[in-house]
Amino acid sequence: MIDDLDGRLLSLLRQNARLPISTLARQLGVARTTALARLERLERNGTIAGYTVLLGPEVESAMIRATVLVQADLHKTTSVLARLKLVPEIRSIHSTSGRFDLNLQVAARGTAALDACLDRIGEFDGIKSIETLIHLTTRLDRGA
Repeated sequence: MIDDLDGRLLSLLRQNARLPISTLARQLGVARTTALARLERLERNGTIAGYTVLLGPEVESAMIRATVLVQADLHKTTSVLARLKLVPEIRSIHSTSGRFDLNLQVAARGTAALDACLDRIGEFDGIKSIETLIHLTTRLDRGA
């Protein structure tokens, strides 16, 4: 269960996961040992599953992003997922309801790279069809 202190700690880490424990403790108004114990508990119980790198605005804005909707052969979904997970341009994969089985969030370094990625995905055995929606302008991004 996450209490108020855990929530505030997680909020600080979402803003900058590289903050030193002493800075976290100071901003939370608790002892360093308390902040460290909370952080270790959140990591141990799986609340914090890992840390990642966020690209800066210049690099991120140079990327072309797209949503790729995939219809997959029902009997080959497991192997399709295994292959999709190996494509570095795919940032996330969601199962969906409706006409499409999977929703892929893709980011590539330009249109040529996106085109090559889509070609690669479309050739996977077990994929019936794909539909691509290229992201033009981000109107709201609350993060994940």
